[in-house]
Formats: sequence, C-alpha cells, structure tokens
Amino acid sequence: MPAPRIDLAERVLAAVLGVRRVVRRRVRAALPGPHLPGSQVELLRVVHRNPGIGVAAAARELSLAGNSVSTLVNVLTEAGLLRREVDPADRRAARLQLTDAARDRMAAWRRTRTGLVSAALAQLSDEDTSAIVAALPALERLTEVLKEDPA
Repeated sequence: MPAPRIDLAERVLAAVLGVRRVVRRRVRAALPGPHLPGSQVELLRVVHRNPGIGVAAAARELSLAGNSVSTLVNVLTEAGLLRREVDPADRRAARLQLTDAARDRMAAWRRTRTGLVSAALAQLSDEDTSAIVAALPALERLTEVLKEDPA
C-alpha cells in the first residue's frame, strides 16, 4: 500500500493538472488565432509580470536554459508578441516587453479563463467553494516550496 503522502501528491497533481488541461482546451476552442505552446504562454506571463526582464532572468524564473528562452523569444518576436529593447545600462543586453497584440491576447485569455472558472465555481455547493477557498493558501505555499527546492 503506498504511503498516504504519495497518494496525496498524486491527487493534488491530478486535480490541478486536470483543471488546467480542461481550461486550456476550452479557452483554445473559444478564442480565435493560432494556439501557442505552453512554454511560449509561460514566457509571455513572465514578461507581463516583469516588464523589461532580461532573457537570463526569464530563464531563471521559468527554470529553463538560457538558449531555450532565447529560442522562445525569437519565435514570439517573429510572431509580433514580444519586443526586444536595448538595455541602456548594457547595450549588449536585451530587455523584453510585450507588444500591444500580446497584451490584447493575454487580456482575452484572462477574461475567457476567469469567466469559464467563475461559471463552474457558481455551479458548486457553498461547501465545495469554501473548501477551495480554504485550500488556496496551502496550494500557494506548496508552489513556493516547489520553486525553492531544486530536488
């Protein structure tokens, strides 16, 4: 019989990944335009949260190799979703900014995702909704622990 913590870990992963997968599919179906791979979306989110971030810092934030992020930057720049700006303090370094097209697209994703999940939450019982609210701080702390622990 597996250890209870392993069962819990599997259930947490299945629940979180299941919600994410369903939301991603439904958002893709609802929004026009080409669908971006998750890694590109994650980079756009990092740049959205950190305007002017450099490639190396974005790579650290995403836990990816610098050359992988450089490739993502090239693809997103060609797609008109990212813009490279020269760092005034170091002309060799690039600072990343979202384009207006990326901001618009991200706003549409956010509206669609939020609407979808809000509608689903409205169908749950007050007890289920309260349980989700109560679990959020622990899930947020779990995310931070996973970010900090390289193992």
